Amino acid sequence: EVQLAESGGGLVQPGGSVKLSCAASGFAFGSYDMSWVRQAPGKGPEWVSGINSGGGSAYYADSVKGRFTTSRDNAKNTLYLQMNRLKPEDTAVYYCGTESRYRAWMTNTRFKYRGQGTQVTVSL
Repeated sequence: EVQLAESGGGLVQPGGSVKLSCAASGFAFGSYDMSWVRQAPGKGPEWVSGINSGGGSAYYADSVKGRFTTSRDNAKNTLYLQMNRLKPEDTAVYYCGTESRYRAWMTNTRFKYRGQGTQVTVSL
C-alpha cells in the first residue's frame, strides 16, 4: 500500500523558516518524481515544486522561487521542502504527491497518491 506522510508544519512568524518532510512507503520511491502542492483556506490547490527521481533537478512555482528548496533522500525514502523567508500568503496545507506518469516539471495539483497534508501557518 502506497503511503505518504507529511510532517513538520506549524505556526511560523513572517520571515521565518520551516522544513517539511514527506515519508514514503509502499512503492519504489527512488524511481518516482515527486511534487509538493499546497492549498490555502478557501482557495484551490497550487503546485509548489517538483523534483526528479534522482534529486538532481527541481522546479518551483514563481511564488516560491528563491525562497523554497525541495530535496530528497532516496536512502531514507523521504522528500523535503525547506521553506525560508515565509510570508502570510504561504499559509496553507502542504501535501506531497506522485503518480507514475508525473514528471518534476509538470504543475499537477492532483495525484493518484497524496499524503494527508501538514498545516503551515505564517502569522505573528
